[in-house]
Amino acid sequence: MRFATLQAAPQAPPCLTVWWDGAWRRVEGCRDFLDWLRLPEAERVARLAHLGEPMEPALYCPPILIPPSVRDFYAFEAHVRNARRKRGYDAPPQAWYEFPAFYFSNPACLVGHDQPVRKPPNTNALDFELELAVIIGCEGGDFTLQEAESAIAGFTLMNDWSARDIQMREMSIGLGPAKGKDFATSLGPWVVTPDELDGWRSPDPDHGSRWDMRLTARLNGQEITRASAGEMYWTFAEIIAHASRNTRLQVGDVIGSGTVGGGCLLEYPDGTYPWLQPGDTVELEAEGIGVLRNRIV
Repeated sequence: MRFATLQAAPQAPPCLTVWWDGAWRRVEGCRDFLDWLRLPEAERVARLAHLGEPMEPALYCPPILIPPSVRDFYAFEAHVRNARRKRGYDAPPQAWYEFPAFYFSNPACLVGHDQPVRKPPNTNALDFELELAVIIGCEGGDFTLQEAESAIAGFTLMNDWSARDIQMREMSIGLGPAKGKDFATSLGPWVVTPDELDGWRSPDPDHGSRWDMRLTARLNGQEITRASAGEMYWTFAEIIAHASRNTRLQVGDVIGSGTVGGGCLLEYPDGTYPWLQPGDTVELEAEGIGVLRNRIV
């Protein structure tokens, strides 16, 4: 199934819709995908039996308007190598191979599909990041790999916008990114449930399944990179299980994969691509999911 959080008009309140019989149809009583996840199974069946009329979206909102948390991991080895090479390192640190690393992003600054992203006025190095993300569908802690994979309620695309000059100054202090990532994270265009992506899934009982969807990034119509979600060094089961260790994940938590290899401007030799400017349009695409598009303003 596919779920989108839409507005029927620019001033209308957001509402959850499901793709049904070739159209988006309103799910009564649900403002976003988080409301749907909180419903008992019997109530979900009842709501699907009484969907509203077809709805033409005026605006796409993030699938979950304000999730309980957003964790963004660092799970693609090629991205780690490329990004560290720009800082004079030959390889990822040994610890990167020992456990999956993440940082917390800002749940209050999510941006939907086709919505503008404001360039922070104090950056001269605005970048995009091509990522896959999952939404957690059940509460719990200390998940096994099997429990972690079963906790995935849906997949979506993530653009972890980055102000690289601010980020690098912050991280020189010895902490992770903060204001360099704090201003916007795009999520969308909608959520696709795992069963729709079975054709791209490769089961692995020892590490958790891999999903081999092709991921593509385009800048102003020009393809920048093409990769596969199956290239993740750490699987989603592994990163979700790690995120749940010694704590509790909440229904609606967002877990990002981290950037694919070649999935941001930072990874390319200086001068290959200029940093993003107002007027630029970034499109991220994933097989089986769709296209997440935003214009810089």
